[in-house]
Amino acid sequence: MFKELSLARFAVSVFFAAVLVGCAVQPAAQSIPVTATLHGDAAHPAQTQGWVDTRLYFGLGLADQPEHGVSEQGWREFLDREVTPRFPDGLSVLDVYGQWQGKQQTSPERLRSKLLVIDYPDTAENRAKIEAIRAAWKKRTGDQSVLRVTQAAEVSF
Repeated sequence: MFKELSLARFAVSVFFAAVLVGCAVQPAAQSIPVTATLHGDAAHPAQTQGWVDTRLYFGLGLADQPEHGVSEQGWREFLDREVTPRFPDGLSVLDVYGQWQGKQQTSPERLRSKLLVIDYPDTAENRAKIEAIRAAWKKRTGDQSVLRVTQAAEVSF
């Protein structure tokens, strides 16, 4: 019986030793530090303070009338002329479906749309650039609005 107790204690000791060793060793994926790849570049900071994420929604035309409204080529021309020169460091564009109901409408319009996402330092100059983009689109299309959603953002490159 003494031998069985010693064997049981030994097995328990080995088990706890294995658990403790397992806790002390990190998996390979966790031991690699995660850092930004671009350092010292103001356009692509390792850490940020005072940046925002702005999303602009542009209606291209009625969803069930793709031959009318703004074409893909027309959108790219607008992007090249009005957006890229103001934010050359980077942006994202997504195709989205949207709905809009104007003040005088009784039902919403279903629209082909583009979602423009831009992250940038929150300065008066950059906010003015965003408003210039919105104004240019409304002038080009006659639309009443370009929806803007802006939130604080923590970015790293």
